[in-house]
Amino acid sequence: MNKRVIFVWLLLVPGLLSFAGDGDYAISKIPSGLLKDANVVKRAEEISFEITEGNRAIFHRKVAYTILNEQGDKWAYFAEGYDKLRSIELFTGTLFDADGKPIKSLKKSDIKDVSGSDDDNLADDNRIKWHSFFYKGYPYTVEYEIEIHYKGTMFVPDWIPLEKPLMSVQQSRLTVISPALNPVRYKMFNYPGAPVITDNKSDKIYTWEVKEMPAILDEYASPAWHEITTSVFLAIEKFVLEDYQGSNASWKDFGKFVYDLKKDRDALPDDVKQKVHLLSEGVTDVNEKIRKLYEFMQQNTRYVSVDLGIGGWQPYDAKYVATKRYGDCKALSNFMYALLKEAGIRAVYTVTYRGLDPDYLLTDLPSSQFNHVILFVPQGKDTTWLECTSQTLVPGYVGGDNCNRYALAVDENGGTLIRTPTYGMKENIEIRHIKATLDEEATLQVKDFTHYGGVQQDLYHELIHELSKDKVKEYLHKELDFATYDIGSFEYKENKSSLPTIDESLDITVSNYATITGKRLFIVPNVMNRSYRRLSADSTRKYGLELGYEYKDVDSVEIELPKGYGPEAMPADVSLAGKFGTYNSSVKLIDNKLFYCRTMEKYSGHFPAGDYPEMVKFYETIYKADRNRVVLVKN
Repeated sequence: MNKRVIFVWLLLVPGLLSFAGDGDYAISKIPSGLLKDANVVKRAEEISFEITEGNRAIFHRKVAYTILNEQGDKWAYFAEGYDKLRSIELFTGTLFDADGKPIKSLKKSDIKDVSGSDDDNLADDNRIKWHSFFYKGYPYTVEYEIEIHYKGTMFVPDWIPLEKPLMSVQQSRLTVISPALNPVRYKMFNYPGAPVITDNKSDKIYTWEVKEMPAILDEYASPAWHEITTSVFLAIEKFVLEDYQGSNASWKDFGKFVYDLKKDRDALPDDVKQKVHLLSEGVTDVNEKIRKLYEFMQQNTRYVSVDLGIGGWQPYDAKYVATKRYGDCKALSNFMYALLKEAGIRAVYTVTYRGLDPDYLLTDLPSSQFNHVILFVPQGKDTTWLECTSQTLVPGYVGGDNCNRYALAVDENGGTLIRTPTYGMKENIEIRHIKATLDEEATLQVKDFTHYGGVQQDLYHELIHELSKDKVKEYLHKELDFATYDIGSFEYKENKSSLPTIDESLDITVSNYATITGKRLFIVPNVMNRSYRRLSADSTRKYGLELGYEYKDVDSVEIELPKGYGPEAMPADVSLAGKFGTYNSSVKLIDNKLFYCRTMEKYSGHFPAGDYPEMVKFYETIYKADRNRVVLVKN
């Protein structure tokens, strides 16, 4: 399913261009403040998006980048996709030297035209045209111009002139031309004032422009990029996608458009109907019915992406999925919807954005901002969520890339914003117990028993369902934090509840785990859960802190030592409690055994930039505490 298109390549109105003449791209003409912290300078950018007759649109962009060093080379690469709904009508480019003198102009034969599909796509019409000058004479400048014609107006460009960290901008302008009777809705971040809006006969022209934007450094845990730099997001109130008309006037209206795309596509073949009744009739518990039908869907279908034209938004009908036994997220969700409907269970088709960023949605700008479809079954106070693209997940669990976010529930009445399930501290757990024996040669025999819950079990769920046992062992050999070790055996057991958990058992032999020098033995009692986060001090921290994932780890370690050793130096207990989380660790020597305990809770939330020094200290203390050594001496 296509997400909201976030354009970095936009349109240009003919006549508005005032681009460089010979020598204007000279490095000497860049203001000195724009060179600081920059790998690339965007010299000039003119973008326009014009809604034409018949609900079509023309996108035009002309942009020039001065590449200052090797780290900026990626900006010399220029690419744009096209498909059934958009065609590339113009693609030109020119290379300039450090003095702004043209070196080479792009020929039509220089443009590469390749497939834009991936391994999950059964069929699509996505293609990409791209070019790079592959030049290394720094600094140099590339200028590209592109024009794209759109069939339909569902997707409108966004404008983020400062595209990434370590880029500066000399000038950038966006112009949008739309019929006055079809207003442009917009959401702005960090733009001074309002756009310039003018009338031109029956059209309205909206213009945004920025000049001399210095580079921004990448800061740990900073807010979303569009929130810290100038950005404008757009939506046309009335839009068309092939033969379907839609509205962005409200989420209810946009949801009605999505519903119309799937309407009357849930009819099942007779044999599948019979199977539904065979599975569900006589079962009194609704959750058990859902489980049986969900497992039937999983066992009889598989996920593939089908993205031809409107196929990015419209699901294949349920009969197609039943016959072909495959579908994308829309088609499989619609098929599951049909199975539940046949069993007399109401489900709700729900569009969302699948990914690591749970705060993706601009809730006050109804528009296409989604890339995925899931289902939920309302049951009074309870709700059962269904991720229909997975053949291994359990009903009720949607995974870390679907949780804790807004989604749009769609039915015959339109769309309603809702929240997907939240997995927090209580759910995202890791409880580990280690029993280990250290011999006279400093070899540590480890028996590890770990319980993973919530999002913390997601990785292990994928490992055991998608990889062979040999591949899992290869993964463990790469990931475990030991210099020299061997995995004797490993086992995973899965608890398939609505909040799934996985139990891990490992037998590991670690060579030279401890250091033995003369009569002394040095050993780190934290065997398997050490923090690697160390943050650089930054007194100029500019942006707030966004922490979105919370979890709890509990570790207990018991190490039997070689006989005859007594304590010389034992680490002090460490106890931290602050706005970012808690941490406690302690170690004791009792009857020739080390007993180590560690508990860490990591909080989520939004924090001001002034809290950054406290965060640096918090993680630095944990980093050091996790590596504290016990020093023993032989009696």
